[in-house]
Amino acid sequence: MAATEAMEVFDTPRALSNWSDLHRIAGRRVALVPTMGALHEGHLALFAEARRHAEVTVVSIFVNPLQFNRSDDFDSYPRPIDDDLQQCRSAGVDAVYAPVASTMYPAGFQTHVEPGPLAGLLEGAHRPGHFRGVTTVVAKLFGAARPHVAVFGQKDFQQLAIIRRMNTDLDMGIEIVGLPTVREPDGLAMSSRNRRLSPAQRPAALCVAASLQAVADAVAEGQRDVATLVAIGRAVVHAEPLARFEHLEIVHPDTLLALDCIDDQAVAVTAVWFGDVRLIDNRLLLPGRPA
Repeated sequence: MAATEAMEVFDTPRALSNWSDLHRIAGRRVALVPTMGALHEGHLALFAEARRHAEVTVVSIFVNPLQFNRSDDFDSYPRPIDDDLQQCRSAGVDAVYAPVASTMYPAGFQTHVEPGPLAGLLEGAHRPGHFRGVTTVVAKLFGAARPHVAVFGQKDFQQLAIIRRMNTDLDMGIEIVGLPTVREPDGLAMSSRNRRLSPAQRPAALCVAASLQAVADAVAEGQRDVATLVAIGRAVVHAEPLARFEHLEIVHPDTLLALDCIDDQAVAVTAVWFGDVRLIDNRLLLPGRPA
């Protein structure tokens, strides 16, 4: 569909499915980009990637209550829907799916997708039930949009691994595409939560990417001991007074299991608080390659 045609906006799964079916019948590939809105340049990169894999693109905008383990975090999550819709139009998105919570989870709703052991590690250990909410909503979005391909950002590294696992285990047959983290010019990973940082917290948040860079530099220089690498990254965060360190772990990129020593590729994943704003980031670690 040409970018100049009017963008469709749907708020029910049936309407979206009917739209998707028409394109599938016409032989067009359909791409889905799930979001929670508050769109930024990182999302626009996902839309552009989706267009490389399909003829038509649908973006979902839904702040999913099931994946929040703190009500204050859910309540304060930004919801600039009018601005989001305009950004989608400008980006050439063909359709937006923007349901309300009562549509996604009507009275009597009781079925959830259990994500398995991958969800109990890392983020899952700090946010109980989070990934159960993620897999449930993504499964519903897949069912409504019926996409050939779905595009996710690698900033949420564990989420991407869990969705890949769900797609395989449940025979969903969707091509899952992961796009490398999009960053601000100063290195901060783009996130909808960044807009909640105060003017003082915004420069302080650079310590998150800096800690991962320090770890990657140490790996490039030959350090392989995980405990030492974690100490290096932690020290960078602790040097920033406005940062509150939560965790930094180095794991296998496929199993997400903790490593003691890096023999092959690994990924460093971290979470840091700035006031009531929690930022996550990650960095692939490839021994033998420049940082």
